[in-house]
Amino acid sequence: DNKFFGSGMIDFAGSGVVHMTGGATALFAAKILGPRIGRFYDAEGRELPEPIIFPPHSVPLQAIGTFILWVGWYGFNPGSTLGISTSGYADVAALCTLNTTLAAASGSVSALFTDSLLERRRTGETIYDITMCMNGALSGLVGITAGCSVVEPWSALVIGIVAGWVYICWSSLLVKLKIDDAVDAIPVHLGNGMWGCIATGLFASPGLVDAAYGTPNYGLFYNWGMGNGNGKLFAVEIFGVLFIIGWVGLIMIPYFFLMNALGIFRVDAIEEEVGLDIAHHKGSAYDLTEYDE
Repeated sequence: DNKFFGSGMIDFAGSGVVHMTGGATALFAAKILGPRIGRFYDAEGRELPEPIIFPPHSVPLQAIGTFILWVGWYGFNPGSTLGISTSGYADVAALCTLNTTLAAASGSVSALFTDSLLERRRTGETIYDITMCMNGALSGLVGITAGCSVVEPWSALVIGIVAGWVYICWSSLLVKLKIDDAVDAIPVHLGNGMWGCIATGLFASPGLVDAAYGTPNYGLFYNWGMGNGNGKLFAVEIFGVLFIIGWVGLIMIPYFFLMNALGIFRVDAIEEEVGLDIAHHKGSAYDLTEYDE
């Protein structure tokens, strides 16, 4: 009752309230904190000709973590039905499972091969970057989280493909803006959290919306196909995206500025150079010393 625009925002498992919230927080934090030493500027503060890329410490561990998250998403998305014994809930959970798989897989392939094509155009060499593959999968997972219960499987495939492109575009944009995101959390969670909410407003199927929510408003593409201009759900999704960004900014920006003013937001340059494992946790996580026989 009394839903906004007679619909309310559809964000089934949290592309907005979970991922956009975290991604927007990361964006504000990264901007206020500033880049890592040597990322965009040299020791004298002069801008580098090209940003320095810090290689990941362990790609195999990164891959394992990605698959752990992917498997966990099957509890996250289908589990958001909050039950399975009630009539119709099992069908919704099954659809969520299928859509989650399709979006993750298509996002992974989309990001991997799009990045390979762009790299070949830039350098003339074809490189398959496993990091792009993994972040593409996570982008597809984030993108489908809002609408996994109300979009058809073909739509999930499209959402995942676009999610891979959204990730690449946001990642490149952050570099141009000199915002240092060490793990590309902002493109994955904020960029694709936004896309997931918007995609729900575009692709939500009438029958599936009725089954999951019982509301009369559905995706803009379906409305166009039926010859009417009902864009209420799409408008609510846009409003929800803007509200989440505003709400997070209102709370977190003053908090981060306060931490920065108190000198507790960032470690000093020496600690940053040697690493927090040594500076804060009493030892290095990896023994990088050479063994002399």
